[in-house]
Amino acid sequence: MRRIVVATGNRGKLAELSRLLAPTGIELCAQSDMGIEPPEETGLTFIENALLKARHASAGTGMPALADDSGLAVDALGGAPGIYSARYAGEHADDAANNRKLLESLAGVEPDARTARYHCALVLLRHPADPLPLVCSASWEGRILGEPRGMGGFGYDPLFLVPSLGLTAAELDPVLKNQLSHRGRALQMLLAALEGGC
Repeated sequence: MRRIVVATGNRGKLAELSRLLAPTGIELCAQSDMGIEPPEETGLTFIENALLKARHASAGTGMPALADDSGLAVDALGGAPGIYSARYAGEHADDAANNRKLLESLAGVEPDARTARYHCALVLLRHPADPLPLVCSASWEGRILGEPRGMGGFGYDPLFLVPSLGLTAAELDPVLKNQLSHRGRALQMLLAALEGGC
């Protein structure tokens, strides 16, 4: 598998995955660049949605497909926004709108009660009917700040504080972020599985 379609149109996500996979020589291309529209995400879990997206991308291109479904789960909000993280403020919401809604939802919640974690489910399919997809998942613990900090990353990164470092995900060097993040850790698990001949 030297060329894999990624089931995304998110440039930030594609860039992050490309950096992480650069040492393998695997070339990633976005499904959006190949004219593939995203499917409706009807799963109830991150893994279900990742599988659905990977199958759709692989079927549409005839290529191996990599998909992730990831999001933020905030304890004070009962795990929301969860699988709806990308569209928390509405179907076509951008990062800024989602961040505003998150801050509004947490208004009045004390800093110590703003515990949260990023989750990532990563799926690799060799072909659309692959009966043994590689599935890896990881999470990243943090806390939600009362206002954004940092210019890097994407999504909720400016609000996601990494307590051990005192920095938000948006303030981290990309290399360090890739080592610590939910997506980076899930991808390391995937790469280990591939190297093991799975």
